[in-house]
Amino acid sequence: MSTPAVPGLERFRVRQRVTLMVNRYEIHHVDASGREAGLVAFAEQKRFAFKEQVTFFTDDTRSVPLFGFKARQRIDLGATYDVTDAAGAPIGWFRKDFGRSLVSSTWHLGTADGFQGTGTERNATVAILRRVWDFLPFLGDVWVPWIFHFDFRGPDGSLVLSSSRKPQLRDVYEVEVPAVGGWRLDWRVAAAMAVALDALQGR
Repeated sequence: MSTPAVPGLERFRVRQRVTLMVNRYEIHHVDASGREAGLVAFAEQKRFAFKEQVTFFTDDTRSVPLFGFKARQRIDLGATYDVTDAAGAPIGWFRKDFGRSLVSSTWHLGTADGFQGTGTERNATVAILRRVWDFLPFLGDVWVPWIFHFDFRGPDGSLVLSSSRKPQLRDVYEVEVPAVGGWRLDWRVAAAMAVALDALQGR
């Protein structure tokens, strides 16, 4: 199975900063006490992009690329996104399961060595409430900071990735990548998936 690019990176925090034309994401390493221990990646997502592509860099100077993800085709409901390393070599992929997402948002992810997992919203009640809210004509345009969390599990049910949105105005996500039998999901795939859950969830 895949090996993380940063050994021991089992927890990180994703901070989103919104600007007029782009969404900025900061990936911070988090230590065992919950404190941020340093920036490990920085990315920008252009709004209204015709074909989704996000590159992660070592910092906000955007001079040293680390990894990225890109849609295989123009944005559609079933688009698959490839995650690649700094040299463009594939390290993983993810896609939204549109059919299952009609009830509860569902994503599939995989790594270059064949591992595949599925992620769903942890709270089914919140998932249903969000959908009802969006369809009500007098409430659909009212912004609500929904608190939704995702858990990704392997074929045997083992938790391999979790992303939890913190209850605050700006989007902040606590991400954990637990070890399973000595293996851990490549943190770059985990970070790409965590950012996608914010950037692409509403599509």
